[in-house]
Amino acid sequence: MGDIDIAKERAKQAVAAAREELVEISLDIHSHPELALKEERAAALLAGRLEARGFAVERAAFGIQTAFRARWGEGPVTIAYLCEYDALPEIGHACGHNLIATAGLGGALGLKAAVSPDDVTLLVLGTPAEEDIGGKVMMIEHGAFEGVDVAMMAHPSPFDIAGPPMYGVEQCHVIYRGRAVHASIAPEAGVNALDGLVLAYQAMAQLRQHIRRDSRIHGIITYGGSAPNVVPDRAEGTFLVRALQLPYLADLKGRVERCFQAGAEGSGAELQVIWAPYPYAPLNSNQPLAQAYRANAEALGRKFLEVPVESTGSSDMGNVSSVVPSIHPTFSIGAFALNHTPGFTAVAATDGAHKSMLEVAQALAMTGVDIVLDPELLRAAKAAFGGT
Repeated sequence: MGDIDIAKERAKQAVAAAREELVEISLDIHSHPELALKEERAAALLAGRLEARGFAVERAAFGIQTAFRARWGEGPVTIAYLCEYDALPEIGHACGHNLIATAGLGGALGLKAAVSPDDVTLLVLGTPAEEDIGGKVMMIEHGAFEGVDVAMMAHPSPFDIAGPPMYGVEQCHVIYRGRAVHASIAPEAGVNALDGLVLAYQAMAQLRQHIRRDSRIHGIITYGGSAPNVVPDRAEGTFLVRALQLPYLADLKGRVERCFQAGAEGSGAELQVIWAPYPYAPLNSNQPLAQAYRANAEALGRKFLEVPVESTGSSDMGNVSSVVPSIHPTFSIGAFALNHTPGFTAVAATDGAHKSMLEVAQALAMTGVDIVLDPELLRAAKAAFGGT
């Protein structure tokens, strides 16, 4: 066996030895779902375990109370493993962030056991608020990825995909304001804010028929009035605009805004559109790194989807992939379930899900070994990143 193969075996064994702890952490995070920027328990749990494993840990890092930065080693190659741990309202860990957190932690523990601290600077970054707000974008603004050579994480999904396409996304909140009156006594004196929002919603439903296949528009009405016999003087909604290409995302955003304006003009209501401060960029999967990850995962028995995928989600990992060579592979979790459903929440805590998480942690650790001990891979990754 060569040096890389020996180091990979050490990485695999270290992850296997940490199985009980990783599953315990996953189940704890899963059973205590916390929303964006409120992940106090999960962040403290992960930071504490990293500290116990010999990492120097900075809590409340980068100006975010529930972010952390753990560091080990002083080598010339800097690798960051990313952990997500926020949940969704009402349906908890329906995106499996308990598995993301432990796959990232396991990958870091495997790499730590496999290589010398003189060869790597190993970071584990706790990245809150992926489901809302965009914690990684905030961290980028505070310099979290300065000096990082490679960033890696893995995301549970229905299938294993080494370099999944993921949309850029813009989120907005819209408010229509009208004039309230009794809906029966004097409806002619009112201005119906809900009519404005419904007109815009219907306009977007028509627009959806004529947008490109690599884009999406969707949203909800979050407030539509206080009583059925009062003409609503306020109506609100939240909407997402997605596309795989940034120029088309900008174009589609403008078309959606015109739908909002049409609702205001048609109803007479006043319109306010508030775009979120942190749009998510499309994912730029680094192909040399993705290929290395896939080879390692296949060596562990993982099976990858061979047909192209058009329908995906979005992640603030897209923004990270715009500033540093990155991968964000997806992995199946032992039983078919769709993300952001109660069924996925249930599957994300099963033995099958944890078996997948441990294998993916090993593959991430083995890919870290490749990056540290094979200089050509890092050169190829940086060349591919610079050419995008």
